[in-house]
Amino acid sequence: MPSLEPQKPNKLMQREEGSTMSLLFPDDWHLHLRDGEQMKDVLKHTIQRFRRAIIMPNLNPPICTEEQAENYRKRILSLLSSEDSLESQFTPLMTLYLTDQTSKEEIKRASRNDMIFGMKLYPMGSTTNSSEGVRHLAQLNPILSLMEELDLPLLIHAEETDPAIDIFDREGAFIDRYLQETVERFQGLRIVFEHISTSEAVDFVISSSERVAATITAHHLLMNRNSLFEGGIQPHNYCLPLLKTERDRLALVQAAVSGKADFFLGTDSAPHSQSSKERSCGCAGIYTSHCALELYAEVFEQEGALENLEGFASRNGPSFYQVPCNTDRIELIKKEQSIPSSFPYGSSRLIPFRSQRKVAWQISK
Repeated sequence: MPSLEPQKPNKLMQREEGSTMSLLFPDDWHLHLRDGEQMKDVLKHTIQRFRRAIIMPNLNPPICTEEQAENYRKRILSLLSSEDSLESQFTPLMTLYLTDQTSKEEIKRASRNDMIFGMKLYPMGSTTNSSEGVRHLAQLNPILSLMEELDLPLLIHAEETDPAIDIFDREGAFIDRYLQETVERFQGLRIVFEHISTSEAVDFVISSSERVAATITAHHLLMNRNSLFEGGIQPHNYCLPLLKTERDRLALVQAAVSGKADFFLGTDSAPHSQSSKERSCGCAGIYTSHCALELYAEVFEQEGALENLEGFASRNGPSFYQVPCNTDRIELIKKEQSIPSSFPYGSSRLIPFRSQRKVAWQISK
């Protein structure tokens, strides 16, 4: 499979402290908002940085029908104030959760709804709230055929859940066992390979047609699997798919900064309470919405590729999802910000990424 050529950082692109950069307002093409009071506490971070976001449907119970998606969207919109210019401009883009029982009639209803942007495939047991996910992937073929016909995108958490597969190899195994065949069988189906985490995934996307794209998270760009064990188990660095090797991280970085339209921003920001992370069986998920765009700016600056950040954050996603780019702009300032130790999260607290540490950029508020 083809690979991206390694790029050396261009030190001339390092920005001076206090300098600014402007880009078209970006979108988050993979976001977890949860629900209720917890959603209220995290939504404000997203609307400061993104005009639109693809909302993940893996609530408990999951969002499986058009009616459920409409009701969830109304709950999101009810938290937005028309008096706040940022809040009034934010648009949630909904998805439905595929199950073994998803009907063709539900697919048709979803395709007619302008606010439903795709069907989310969670292999059963692959991640948080995936117990009702698809058990037999091959049985989805009639549904995928209809989605191809209706041009309704498929968003995939692409991990093989066979217990015989090493957990660090689940993404590659999913490509070999299912994704390659699916792409070949349904050549007109738009597919988003969500939150890729391996060099194999990068190569697969590059070698596929323009109908296949991938989202990349900030945390997979900034950490490798050593971050799970520095000084002991680090539960707030635990996510699915897991952080991988340094070789994989570097491949993801080169894909993100390359300027290729196949790759775009999707935070997979996944809030959990401190107590649900710091327990004997902690939840998977990293919360980055509080400084997501700034984290991506760090990566692009380190690689001397800030000129490509707008494509990755603001242009490639809209192109793939066939919607216009945003027309207003956001300004970033090269100035350190200190991240709080925690944020309110319903009746609990949430430990954010980079808790009590610094991020090199800020957004102009």
